[in-house]
Amino acid sequence: MHVPGSGLGPYVESWSPGAVDEDDVLSPAPVAALSALLDEPEPVAAAGDPLPPLWHWLYFLHWPAQHRLGVDGHPEHGHFLPPIPQRQRMFAGGRCEITAPLRVGAPARRTSSLSAVTTKQGSSGELLFVTVRSEYTQGGRTCLVEEQDIVYRSGRGAAQHPADIDTVSEPRSRDVWQLPLRTDPRLLFRFSAVTANAHRIHYDAPYAWGEEGYPDLVVHGPLLVLTMLELVRRNASRPVGSVTYRLRRPAFAGERLLATGVPTDRDAALRVATHREERHATAEVTFT
Repeated sequence: MHVPGSGLGPYVESWSPGAVDEDDVLSPAPVAALSALLDEPEPVAAAGDPLPPLWHWLYFLHWPAQHRLGVDGHPEHGHFLPPIPQRQRMFAGGRCEITAPLRVGAPARRTSSLSAVTTKQGSSGELLFVTVRSEYTQGGRTCLVEEQDIVYRSGRGAAQHPADIDTVSEPRSRDVWQLPLRTDPRLLFRFSAVTANAHRIHYDAPYAWGEEGYPDLVVHGPLLVLTMLELVRRNASRPVGSVTYRLRRPAFAGERLLATGVPTDRDAALRVATHREERHATAEVTFT
């Protein structure tokens, strides 16, 4: 694979990973763990129940050997990880089409493949966008198809972040659906554990400050997305047919977050805000 005119071209010229099949049994235990993290009194789903949209992120997790982790906590090598030296990995967004919900307690298969690789010029330098397509099947039926967009940047780029974290100011909204979220190191640590995420920006404050230039621990992008989807799970009566989500600005531990949504009969527009930023993450869902 060659990227014409790209400084990243020499590193990814021959990179062409094949598809990967993985099997997992969708045990009720991860659902119970995330339910507790969200302060639900009981697990939101038991064996045989439909898995809430995007809660499949609790499964098919990778636990590489400790010596295979990089300094930042991410695996140094991965099947779909492009061979870029000193890379910085960021979760940018994705799309998910749901034909039928996955069922808790039943075996499932995920088939993942490289969908697209594109380069863009950002304010901090050249960016490589990698899209991985995953198809989830259960009982011989395709239940959902998801594409995730991951951004890789070589080296560290400067970014604009608040100098200090305001833990008092609250975001305001007139949206119909609202769900506040208070993040702290305990919450972020538990979410890292339930999703097998060893990236140090989520639990190692000195590393986040000194090496990555953040003012505090960074709230996981997937946690922001799942919080938006909680608005749907708690308020909507119709099944979700599709989800599109995007991560826009990082949020930090201690900030008061507010997930909000504007529903219609056919869809809903969702976002996560702080007092300083109206859209840290956004999502659109359609109903079947």
